[in-house]
Amino acid sequence: MTKNILSELGLGIDSPLAIPDAPNYRPPCWPPQRDWPVIIDAAGQVVSRWGDAIWRLDPWAGKRLTLNFGDGPAKKYVAAIDPANADLLRTVIGWWLYGPNGARGYRGLKTRFDQMRRLFVLCTQEGILASELSHFPRVADLLPKVLQASRSGEFLALLHELYERRDALGFTLLDRAGLARLAAAMPDHQKLQTPYIPPRIWHYQITRLRECLDDFLAHRGQVEECFRFCLAAYRHNSASLQGQRRPQSFYPFQWPSDGSNGKWTGRQYYGPFIDTAHRFGMVELFRRWLGVSDDEIRIQTLSRYLNLVSRSGLCYLLNFSLMRVEEAWNLRADCLHIERDPQFGDIHVLCGRTTKTMSDSEALWVTSPSAQVAVEAMRVVADLRAECDSPPGEASVPDDPAKRYLLDYCLEPWGTKFTKINRTIRPSIPSYAHVLQWFDKLFDREQLRITPEDFELARLVTPTLTDEFAVGKIWPLAWHQLRRTGAVNMQASGLVSDASLQFQLKHVARAMSLYYGQNHSRVRLEEKAHTYYVRTMYETLGRQLQQLTSNRFVSPHGEKRKSEIVRLISASDAKKAINLAKKGTVTHRPILLGICTSRTPCPYGGIDNIARCGGGDSPGETKPCADVLYDPEQLDEVEVLEAVLDERLAAAEVDSPLRTSLEAQKRSVENYRHVIRQT
Repeated sequence: MTKNILSELGLGIDSPLAIPDAPNYRPPCWPPQRDWPVIIDAAGQVVSRWGDAIWRLDPWAGKRLTLNFGDGPAKKYVAAIDPANADLLRTVIGWWLYGPNGARGYRGLKTRFDQMRRLFVLCTQEGILASELSHFPRVADLLPKVLQASRSGEFLALLHELYERRDALGFTLLDRAGLARLAAAMPDHQKLQTPYIPPRIWHYQITRLRECLDDFLAHRGQVEECFRFCLAAYRHNSASLQGQRRPQSFYPFQWPSDGSNGKWTGRQYYGPFIDTAHRFGMVELFRRWLGVSDDEIRIQTLSRYLNLVSRSGLCYLLNFSLMRVEEAWNLRADCLHIERDPQFGDIHVLCGRTTKTMSDSEALWVTSPSAQVAVEAMRVVADLRAECDSPPGEASVPDDPAKRYLLDYCLEPWGTKFTKINRTIRPSIPSYAHVLQWFDKLFDREQLRITPEDFELARLVTPTLTDEFAVGKIWPLAWHQLRRTGAVNMQASGLVSDASLQFQLKHVARAMSLYYGQNHSRVRLEEKAHTYYVRTMYETLGRQLQQLTSNRFVSPHGEKRKSEIVRLISASDAKKAINLAKKGTVTHRPILLGICTSRTPCPYGGIDNIARCGGGDSPGETKPCADVLYDPEQLDEVEVLEAVLDERLAAAEVDSPLRTSLEAQKRSVENYRHVIRQT
């Protein structure tokens, strides 16, 4: 290991004993020597050394807690691990202690250890080294039986991270192909599976949210001027008020009944709020986004519009960040950071506090560059509301914009509630359904109605959809669906037809891959989002593998060649093919005759020219492409092509290059049909 990597190492456990001056803080080499003191107590006594069969975590845990590597004296209830495998397990656990994405708490370390130990016990029982597991797919296929089903997603993410850091670790447990096989074989918690929003509906809601945010930012100056004018009007009229009760004559957006216009009280009046809204050019915004008529526009309409913008921003961020709604709800005004990366360019990151991993006081989520629009719109609203925070005549409370929440209470003095707000408690989070109910102009309900195609695509990803997702019903949008849908779309952006959205999804997917692997560890991303992303990545790969291995697809070169293709996709030399999910590229290209499994771009076409795919370019002998898998369901489309070919052949000149090409394609059609008829 290079010195550079060694400098990354440091004892990351959350304990007062884990300080840079401690003798066990950073090992001098990797892996450390057997006498390296891993755990030292408060008195400076060595409790456990690297080569010990049992590591005692008592000084960190404050109670008896051990990690048994299984190569010491036999214990009745602890499965043995042979010495060579036990040393590999020590390296893995040591990496989680000292490496950049290690366990931060002793409980997390113990949980990781208990999961990983099962793999090393299995390898010992099967008589192989864990570092050779990729070469023994039969043994790897036994893993799902010995793992804890409820933690299978976390285990997959841990194995993925170890694979990514294989150079630093010094060995590989499972390569990417082995991980894809494992993911496909893991038991599905399908009852709990979150529905995947069909691409058309997902695209629609994203587009509308973005339109709302863009429209707000385009009128930002007008909104700010209007808000500040209203705030000043209320403050002016309340300056003379004693106590909390406001007389009817206080409200500035009316005409007083005595016709005095504030001549005696010093108050100012501006007539109905609609006049002020017209003056600042706000009426169209209100009509467009809130669906209100002129006689429904009140000062409260302005607050309602600001609430719509804030919530649209929240929705937008949840679509592109893998955040839980609780995490996004608690983002601060300075949450968006741009990391300059030499390999990738600018990576947009949301910084916040996680709800699940208490040891991570700050957590990071990768997001799309377009998140800037959402954060900026939400920040403008938060800044305006912060201006309401200090009553006139009182000293202004110092307000650090960095500590300001993007989503907070409605603090406008014209709010309908004058009760004292308890600012130590955060406002409650509305459901996505409630947001859509309150702001019924945001989405056209008919656009959310499920079509047969929507249903098929949703069921492809979530086979266990319940009755509430039937064709003809309105899709019931929910926050947790955004997380799952975003994760799936990042892996398979081809499900989304819109080019700009594809770009955004690929950007996020690549950035995530860079941060969750590829030795890029200077930024620690939120752990659960990491697990979620990796699990979805392998779930997508597993689905593709299952589809290819099904009886639907056939090779023109017979079953043996098909099994070779599938084996290639599921073996170690398929790294390029499987890297697809990580890079945001496509695994298997759909072509007219079925699926192309080639690792490299095809120079022959395959979409509009099938001469090479079906072997029609070799007159006299049938030589279909070795990488093609025929799909019988394409027969109708192939027959349409054949009719076009016949038409063009009738008009093509004899011995012309065009005729040669058309004849080659015609032979490919016949070859395809011959194979399909035999299956």
